[in-house]
Amino acid sequence: MAEESADKTIETVHMPASTPWPIVLAFGSTLLFAGMVTSSAVSVLGGLLMFAGVVGWFREVLPHEAHEAMQVEVLVQETSTVRREVAHAHITMEMKRAFLPLEIHPISAGIKGGLAGSVAMAILAMSYGIFSQNGIWYPINLLAAGFLPSSMTETTAQLSAFHPTVLLIAAAIHLITSLLVGLLYGAMLPMLPRQPVLLGGFIAPLMWSGLLYEVLGIVNPVLNQRINWVWFVISQMGFGIVAGIVVSRTQKVRTSQPMPFALRLGMESPGIMEEKEKFEEDETP
Repeated sequence: MAEESADKTIETVHMPASTPWPIVLAFGSTLLFAGMVTSSAVSVLGGLLMFAGVVGWFREVLPHEAHEAMQVEVLVQETSTVRREVAHAHITMEMKRAFLPLEIHPISAGIKGGLAGSVAMAILAMSYGIFSQNGIWYPINLLAAGFLPSSMTETTAQLSAFHPTVLLIAAAIHLITSLLVGLLYGAMLPMLPRQPVLLGGFIAPLMWSGLLYEVLGIVNPVLNQRINWVWFVISQMGFGIVAGIVVSRTQKVRTSQPMPFALRLGMESPGIMEEKEKFEEDETP
């Protein structure tokens, strides 16, 4: 139990002296700008107050800042204790909180899932071109239509023709988008580990399609005018199902869990180096 005693002493400290000049300067600035919409006389008065405030303020800080002495009471406390030893706060190795999920899919799983899903979606998209009798190049040209001049997207025949440059553009767009979505699947599927196909094959594609439905007119107007939304959603679901299956079958890795700060610093505090302390006790004769 601690016993405390306190003695009061009087000391003098020097504090900056109070001054009214900052308020005068602020009021003068207000009147100066207020006169721009009222009367020039108000601006003149504001200018005079500003000048007086600046001069008065500088006179109180130059060449030496004005101070005033203030008396304060200093409370001096003396603490004593009847304890014979210091009580140590033991830090245990038990983790109080954990980062969730405990296991996640590696980045390579998202890349593999994105590549596999891109193949499935490309097959479904080209199947739409065949069934719609527009040709397999029609959906490819539609995907890259936002980067093409209007002269190449005016008729269905132009969009159904083969263009090597357009194929490269569409392939780059499709590959980059598929890899990004695949990485997203790798991070998202552990949230619903028992139903990866439901989350990746249905919930995520429907949400993604709804978002594109709102912004596609800005991103790719030609695709927005000619798109078949039924086939588009089917293609997205095909991507999600294949990517979800590939990602979910990969081996997970454990997430890095937090450790006590003292343990990360390597401090040999009581309770941290438990194994070392036990070893030293066993070696003591």
